[in-house]
This record gives sequence, C-alpha cells and structure tokens, in this order.
Amino acid sequence: MEALQPNASIRGLVEFRAGDGPMVKIPEGPCQVVLAADSAVIHWHEGGAALNAAIPLADYLEHVQEGRIEGPTPD
Repeated sequence: MEALQPNASIRGLVEFRAGDGPMVKIPEGPCQVVLAADSAVIHWHEGGAALNAAIPLADYLEHVQEGRIEGPTPD
C-alpha cells in the first residue's frame, strides 16, 4: 500500500458521487489533497484500502470555508 502523505483533515460531512451511484461519505481523519486548476483530489485510507475522489474545486473550497475540510487552498 502506498504511503499517504497527509496535508489535510476531514472534519465534517464530505461526500462525493461515485459515477452514477449514490453519494459516498469520506471518513473523518487525515487525508492528502492535491489541487488542480478545476478540481481537488482527496486521498485517504479506509479498511486497509487506499481510496481517492476528485471533486470540483468550488465544492472543495466550500468545504474548507465551512470547516468540513482543513487543508490547502490555491495560491
């Protein structure tokens, strides 16, 4: 399993939609966030599995502003 390099933390309800499926909750705790021009990719471990989700940058910034994610912001 690849080592997670945490630079953020999930502190509240953060969900994403996996394809056409239901909303999936990202568990609270340490995570790694990689910012791109239009998205944020969140990496975390759950149950021994390395997982990730890409969410729109606007949604990520709203989570940061509301305190649900403590993490990096664009320069």
